[in-house]
Amino acid sequence: MPEGHTIHRLAAEHRERFQERPVRATSPQGKFSDSAALVDGRAMETAEAHGKHLFLGFGGGDWVHIHLGLFGKYALGETPAPPPTDTVRLRLLNDAYYSDLRGPTTCALITDDEKRAIHERLGPDPLREGDDPGKAYRRISRSRTTVAALLMDQKIVSGVGNVYRAEVLFRHGIDPYTQGKDLTEAQWSAIWADLVALMREGVRLNRIDTVRPEHTPEAMGRPPRVDDHGGEVYVYRRANMPCHICGSEIRTAGLAARNLFWCPGCQRPSGAIDVE
Repeated sequence: MPEGHTIHRLAAEHRERFQERPVRATSPQGKFSDSAALVDGRAMETAEAHGKHLFLGFGGGDWVHIHLGLFGKYALGETPAPPPTDTVRLRLLNDAYYSDLRGPTTCALITDDEKRAIHERLGPDPLREGDDPGKAYRRISRSRTTVAALLMDQKIVSGVGNVYRAEVLFRHGIDPYTQGKDLTEAQWSAIWADLVALMREGVRLNRIDTVRPEHTPEAMGRPPRVDDHGGEVYVYRRANMPCHICGSEIRTAGLAARNLFWCPGCQRPSGAIDVE
């Protein structure tokens, strides 16, 4: 499932290509035909993201709400657009650009009130200006759930997925099985600030890179990562490989319905001590 930086990038790309320009809206697949007809020929006023939710605004209280889920994909390009396949749920087209949406979990025309309700049930998003990290910490600090599971709960923090979860906990040396109530406010503030910086870079580069400059392949003299995911990371999808920092074997386990990755050497439980 795409993480939040991907959705914010999609919002920016839609603003750049379609904002304040009338669009031709169609649903070659047919499942969104009635709603597409209601926005067809209208100008898209804005596009915004909150966590993994994309909203395309057409004025008059009409928003196209999109959640890609596990299988949704977007293709954006310049015209002339290729003939649409029958898997395209929504095509937007103007004289210069097109966007094709396939396989989303959600593609629905909603009202201002319905959009507001979605925002209200989501946690703060590191990529949304003005979102309050304290709102998340108030819930985290009262919870006995592991911090790794809490970071994946979109009602607590929006936009963080499996990669950012694993990597930010590693970068701050936090055992993923730490209970929320044991995470200090200072630790949370540092995690939030790091997520803001990392996810902004994700938007800019359209990939997730989490290693610090001193740990890049060039700096360490190691081979670059080879993985479909792309990007240089510390622990994500590196199970059974040596940690870049301490050499310990990276571990993996299921948590919150996803595979968790962590380094037992760099991410020790609070109070752990070395035994000679």
